[in-house]
Amino acid sequence: MFGTDRRVVVLALARMADAVANSFLIIVLPLYVASGELALPGYEGAAVLGVPVTLELLIGLALSLFGFLNSFAQPFTGRLSDRTGRRKVYILFGLVVLAVTSVAYALVESYEALLVVRAIQGLGGAFVIPTTIALVNDLARTDAERGGNFGVFNTFRLIGFGFGPVVAGLVVQAGPYALPYGAVLSGFNAAFGVAVVGALVSFTLVTVLIEDPQTGAADAGEDLSIAVLDDGSARLLDPVFVLGVGTLFMAISIALFATLQEPVNRRLGQGPTWFGVQFSAVVLANVVLQVPIGRAADRIGRKPFLTWGLALLIPAVLAQGLVTGPWPMLFARLVHGVSVAMVFAPALASAGDIAGEGESGTTLSVLTTAFGFGTAIGPLVSGALFGYGFLVPFAVGAGLAAAALLLVVTQIDETLEGAVSVGSLVRPGD
Repeated sequence: MFGTDRRVVVLALARMADAVANSFLIIVLPLYVASGELALPGYEGAAVLGVPVTLELLIGLALSLFGFLNSFAQPFTGRLSDRTGRRKVYILFGLVVLAVTSVAYALVESYEALLVVRAIQGLGGAFVIPTTIALVNDLARTDAERGGNFGVFNTFRLIGFGFGPVVAGLVVQAGPYALPYGAVLSGFNAAFGVAVVGALVSFTLVTVLIEDPQTGAADAGEDLSIAVLDDGSARLLDPVFVLGVGTLFMAISIALFATLQEPVNRRLGQGPTWFGVQFSAVVLANVVLQVPIGRAADRIGRKPFLTWGLALLIPAVLAQGLVTGPWPMLFARLVHGVSVAMVFAPALASAGDIAGEGESGTTLSVLTTAFGFGTAIGPLVSGALFGYGFLVPFAVGAGLAAAALLLVVTQIDETLEGAVSVGSLVRPGD
């Protein structure tokens, strides 16, 4: 594909199938928890630290566990892969865990058991994500191929992540399914089965078509600390830290939506298929735009896109708490996706500009880990704040976007030499 190493394309397709499986659960789990098929803990009238314990909060916790454990474990599984010089075995192990836990969802009978399955699934994902990315990096024959490899890989991954929720809504809504001999398969169990198939397709592709490159084990570093204050300029905060905080707040804004599936559907008078389309709009807009925006940021500069992307993020998130129809919500979500595309690729490029020789992995991991934590925190934030009103989670998300905009404007310099000035607010080096 456009000169890309065949093995990278295979990894991209495998990651796409796995992403479809994982994104299925973002749509299915909230419906499953709210369906009455699970025994829920008594929560009526209860509060934790003054926060009302609602069904939405329970859903948010179930969704967030994966991201929290995944993000915490990734530095350790990535370092283990570096030290042993092996990638494939850890990818396959993680995919097996994802497949087995997807089966387990259909067997659990209580909310507490579902949390255990979700936690194990998060740890399994931690073996897949950093090792797959490391393997894509290993397969680059020259530095000039690395950007293209990651572009193909990320595009397919995001296509899978965006496509999965649409299919999940259709699968759940079309159930139950009649099977031979009078058996019946519920829409939920069918969706869990599709998630299993996705993990097994990835497993098969990696097993048959991928081999570890001939690289030796590395002496991975122990220091995972992140600089907060900037010692190299007049700015107060370290620019990579600021980019990480901006990425964190952006990811939280993306993940607010998932927990509120039932309230959104009731408010807009729609079904799970509509919700799946709306959820996917952010990802699909990002898929379409990340490459052209990334190339434009190489010509114009990083800071203009960071600034205007975060400025656009504020009304895009706030509008989701105000609209009352499916089409306006879809439009708001598409604008949300445009703003994410304007921020994420230029933020990674800016961090890459800042990174010293041999430090790009450590530097860029600040942003990828921040994104993972944001997708884990977002469902909890929306679940906790929904009890105060439908608008509140989205208003808080818009406030976080405003805070990120302030940090970028005041603490980030243009990192691309020779960038074109776009307005006095974002002059290179201002």
